[in-house]
Amino acid sequence: MEQVNKPAGGALERLFRLSEHGTSVRAELIAGATTFVTMAYIIFVNPQMMASAGMDPGASFVATCLASALACYLMGFYANWPVGLAPGMGLNAFFTYTVVADMGYSWQIALGAVFLAGILFVIMSVTRLRRWMLDSIPLDLRVAMGAGVGLFVGFIGLKSGGIIVASDATYLTLGDLTQAEPFLAALGFLLIAILSIRQVHGAIIIGILTITLAALGMGLVTFNGLVSAPPSLAPTFMQLDILGALDVAMTSVIIAFLFVNLFDTAGTLLGVASRAGLVDEKGNIQNMDRALKADSTSSVFGAFLGCAPVTSYVESAAGVAAGGRTGLTAVTVGSLFLLAIFFAPLAGMVPAYATAGALVYVAMLMMTGMQNLEWSDMSEVVPALITIVMIPLSFSIANGIAVGFISYVAIKLCVGRHADITPGAWFLALIFLAKFAFM
Repeated sequence: MEQVNKPAGGALERLFRLSEHGTSVRAELIAGATTFVTMAYIIFVNPQMMASAGMDPGASFVATCLASALACYLMGFYANWPVGLAPGMGLNAFFTYTVVADMGYSWQIALGAVFLAGILFVIMSVTRLRRWMLDSIPLDLRVAMGAGVGLFVGFIGLKSGGIIVASDATYLTLGDLTQAEPFLAALGFLLIAILSIRQVHGAIIIGILTITLAALGMGLVTFNGLVSAPPSLAPTFMQLDILGALDVAMTSVIIAFLFVNLFDTAGTLLGVASRAGLVDEKGNIQNMDRALKADSTSSVFGAFLGCAPVTSYVESAAGVAAGGRTGLTAVTVGSLFLLAIFFAPLAGMVPAYATAGALVYVAMLMMTGMQNLEWSDMSEVVPALITIVMIPLSFSIANGIAVGFISYVAIKLCVGRHADITPGAWFLALIFLAKFAFM
């Protein structure tokens, strides 16, 4: 009897179906490393954000790495998708600067809100609620959420880098760029932008580390080594306050966490799926439900570790471009996040102005979705622009989204386009109106 040659790869072949997806172990490992390099900036940025909320920076660093690794493993082994996950930019800013700093809630209660939003996301992922919600929310408002969060992140980046500062006369003004910190922050942004435009993989992490080295050479930071035993996770592990998050006033916060995560995840997964060849000839996406379940579940256990909502990263497209087609890419990303736990001294050495340029550049990427607005229909565009502007100016993703939905319903009613108002838009507008009226 003629023996049939089995595809190379052994257990990895059977687990990830590499040959079926037209890839190899080597290609997947390279793709995973590429994705990690493009999103590794989060291990420097997120602990700084969480520290501003009063959380232990060492524990936040470990929580970031662990939550990212576990999420990537779940995406890789369960969904077999080449997508990296980590705490979401914008959501961590909302967590720190709005929920904790502005609204006055403890970070423990904020983690409770992350947990509840994650549970709701899981419920939506395993039921038809997800499809109903995605179809029910107007496209322009979905686009506006992403762009508004981008502006919010960019504003925080400019502020943390000292590029803009407070002013009694004009509220805000340009910082003194002759000072070392603002100058290095601006230089970091330019470096990241130039490298990204030249399509250099890992442009953001290169920019952060370059500015950190420059600061080290100028005596602005102290070198404490590169590798050490991981800091303790105890200060943030299982510290969430779920009962505290059940406060009625937290409703808009939970909704904001949920919707921003939902729409960001859906958009990222759809984009990566098309690039990775996960869409069949009928337009069906392979394992989309599993990918959404993996993403939503990640936010739940991330809250137990001490993280803002964990979400799929659009930077995964870099890994797909490098040849990633299966979950082995995601597993590789997760393994590198685990390895990064031992580089806590490096993370602790990176100053805020070194990550400021990264925040501003990521913000600009998040704003590119504005090209998808229905510019020919002002009844759609005006509420979207209100949302985009109000998120950073109110310094709150929740309030910006709330004003956007209320204005959408009000404008549609007043111009005689009430048929355009979906049940979801009606529901959320009424919820947000009640929030402003009674909370």
